Amino acid sequence: MAHFTCEVVYRGIFQKNLAARICRGIVLSSRKAGRWGIAFGRYGDSPQRNGIPAKDFAIVADTQEELEQNMARYEPKEVDVTICVDDTLSKGVESWAWYGLQPINRLTVPNGTVLMTSLQSPADLLKDIHKKEAPYNLALIPAKASFSGLWVYKEDHTEARILGALAKLQPGFLSLDAVCAAIQEAEWGSELKAASARKAHDRLETRPVKSTEGNRETPFSFEKPKWWEMREGVTIPAIPVGKPMEDGKGYVPERNPYFKKFATRTMRPVIDFDKCVKCTLCWIQCPDSCFDVTPEGLYDANMESCCGCGVCEAVCPAKECVTMVSEAAFEDNASQWEMWRKDKGAYQTWMTNKIHSKEHITRSHGFRFRGQYDQEIKQDLDQGGIDITAGIPGENAAGKQR
Repeated sequence: MAHFTCEVVYRGIFQKNLAARICRGIVLSSRKAGRWGIAFGRYGDSPQRNGIPAKDFAIVADTQEELEQNMARYEPKEVDVTICVDDTLSKGVESWAWYGLQPINRLTVPNGTVLMTSLQSPADLLKDIHKKEAPYNLALIPAKASFSGLWVYKEDHTEARILGALAKLQPGFLSLDAVCAAIQEAEWGSELKAASARKAHDRLETRPVKSTEGNRETPFSFEKPKWWEMREGVTIPAIPVGKPMEDGKGYVPERNPYFKKFATRTMRPVIDFDKCVKCTLCWIQCPDSCFDVTPEGLYDANMESCCGCGVCEAVCPAKECVTMVSEAAFEDNASQWEMWRKDKGAYQTWMTNKIHSKEHITRSHGFRFRGQYDQEIKQDLDQGGIDITAGIPGENAAGKQR
């Protein structure tokens, strides 16, 4: 008897339908291949919130008995394949229920595989993927992250390509013919999607990763309280008042000291402090109170709190003042305001390089201004499909409503 287990790490809300399709496709494919399978999601305090990482699992076994044996636990402690459908998750995974930062390859078994959709090279991804004390494989499907915001699903065959790739990685459990048959019978499937699965199967590239390779950073973690350290009864303390930033000026909101959102975002705001009109809209509208108020009355996005939703960019009335940029373009979580205050010329150069790189400013979800979705739909109907979200921020900012 034998079995294989895989996890799908995805962005809550933005990729929930995609993850469900992948796991359902694995189960359907396993039945077509004469095996048994089951898919389920991981419980979390906030599994579907605003891009925060979440997980679905799928298990395939030779027999029903072995499948039931593998189901008799809360969740898998190790997986043969880790599937990641947003390459910015290569920096790690955080959620309210995981107590710190979990490397993307943490559950991957020795000589297992991390399967990822990405346009980055393996060398660039390994700058972010944490070092693992065992060799494994990195398999890449050339593609952007497949999501477009909230429950909107962007139809780009990602689920079919993942299934085709799995057939190559686990041929003993999922044959390519079985995968294609399952895709064609699925309510979201088609012959064209089956063809995409076959192409992904043929084109999949896998690169072995040595135990000496990867990001050597120690992932953020903290000690969980012991049961005897917890307070009696149930109390919900009010949020404490924040504190001044420096010299009695500015304002830093009080924040959760444990749930830091280093890797919970796909994009982050880049601020042009010279264009800020101090309207406070970003500070008021931010759902996570991520903005610190500086002594000058400017607003600095704190990267321990920002979840990358893009609301600040959408509500900002000043052109190119707030621009969402791919998380892959950054190697640290340093304060932009500190950088700006230290050397404004150097900051202007750094910021300009970030917000004018088409590679990094393509929106993965959400929109740059209110009403952009209506414009995109109209462009699609009138002109055959123009991807407004892929434009340069300055061009898109012309649509900002004043």
